[in-house]
Amino acid sequence: MKREKFGSRMGFILVSAGCAIGIGNVWKFPYMCGEFGGAAFILIYLAFLLIMGIPVMVCEFAVGRGSRRSVAASFEKLEIVGTRWHVMKWIGVVGCYLLMMFYTSVGGWMMYYCFRSVKGEFAGASSETVAEGFSEMLGNVPVMTFWTVLICIIGFAVCYFGIQKGIERVSKVMMSALLVIMVALAVHSVFLEGAGEGIRFYLVPDFAGMREIGIGNIIFGAMSQAFFTLSIGIGAMQIFGSYIGRERSLTGEAVSITALDTFVALMAGFIIIPSCFAFGIEPGAGPSLIFITIPNIFAQMPGGRAWAALFFLFLTFAAFTTIVAVFENIISFAMDLLGWSRRKSVLANVVMLVVLSMPCVLGFNVLAGFEPLGAGTNIMDLEDFIVSNNLLPLGSLGYVLFCTRKNGWGWEEFLEEANAGDGIHFPRGLKGYVSYVLPVIIIVIYLKGYYDKFVGQGTAALAGWMALAVLFLGFVLFCAWAKPSKE
Repeated sequence: MKREKFGSRMGFILVSAGCAIGIGNVWKFPYMCGEFGGAAFILIYLAFLLIMGIPVMVCEFAVGRGSRRSVAASFEKLEIVGTRWHVMKWIGVVGCYLLMMFYTSVGGWMMYYCFRSVKGEFAGASSETVAEGFSEMLGNVPVMTFWTVLICIIGFAVCYFGIQKGIERVSKVMMSALLVIMVALAVHSVFLEGAGEGIRFYLVPDFAGMREIGIGNIIFGAMSQAFFTLSIGIGAMQIFGSYIGRERSLTGEAVSITALDTFVALMAGFIIIPSCFAFGIEPGAGPSLIFITIPNIFAQMPGGRAWAALFFLFLTFAAFTTIVAVFENIISFAMDLLGWSRRKSVLANVVMLVVLSMPCVLGFNVLAGFEPLGAGTNIMDLEDFIVSNNLLPLGSLGYVLFCTRKNGWGWEEFLEEANAGDGIHFPRGLKGYVSYVLPVIIIVIYLKGYYDKFVGQGTAALAGWMALAVLFLGFVLFCAWAKPSKE
């Protein structure tokens, strides 16, 4: 079966950026920025994007273009016969399915809130009404199910038409619209009365304030956000590397995608943080910022109905571009492993994803009593924990080791693929950094994530969870250090 290709370089950049640009940019980044002190956090975040995010993305793209396969079949094609790297494909396969098991629900929330905004439900609503509306949505099984199923059907419908006629065409329109809408929202936000203090908080580093928050906490928060914002580690980016030619170097493309991803995150901050200061609302309000805090702002704002509709349309586009990108990965698994046609894989997976998304939907109502990670947690928290705290960092570690170790693909083969074509070349002198320092950074992020999540659950519980983290880490290191068999 002939491999599909993007119709243009711009299509590849916008689709890949659309995969990276998602809820992490427009939801998590602004509230983390508010929580960790504004501009100082941003500076550290940008530094980690450069030293960590871009190298891992280049590794993932290189494996995709070098193999012309998805993560489900790429390691088999590139690895030395008899090694165990191919076992790591399950990190990507399981990761993509698990990510969509809860991301589709959140994407459905965005669509539903856009619909509510167009209807004018937030105009003049009290704070209590807005908060109650979010709780009512979570408890309403038919509403939650409808919007989750709808976004699954629309997403797979786009993928059905293939790379150029489906994903590339839709992503170009959505990404262009997303950028225009967010710039308009940001300009409106910074000119609100009282927004000046928020702009100073966002743009002027307060290094004295860093000490109060804790410099270590800010550094680790920035490091984690830089790592997770680019959707690297589970093959979500790799698939698009498999669809491009060798006319352009991969480092230059990774820089362009990271720059666009960062621009969206920074613009999201310009939309939210000055608005919070203008209306006296805490910008570090956490995940409730989007669905409770922001609608409250629009309820108080002149013309709030129109601005709210634009804001949630922007969020819907951001979520949807990620959903379509990961759906393409999922479709490619059956095409690469089983030789299925695109049509057959789409039809099978749309049914499978609808069914797999139901536990998350029910976790807020029918199954609300199930608290897998402790009091107050739900099924979405569990699915997010498995993906964000485990599969993304472990998968990224696997890509880095595979591209640098002699029993993997190897440094020279990686460089040859990464540097093929015009554009910025990956520096040969970074071999030591990518081979040894970068894996240590990823391992620290991974273990610190476990520690922070379970440190309040008692010594015995923490020791048990940390032992589980070491076991998962050992799986990846076994694949990396296992000697070739005589196969």
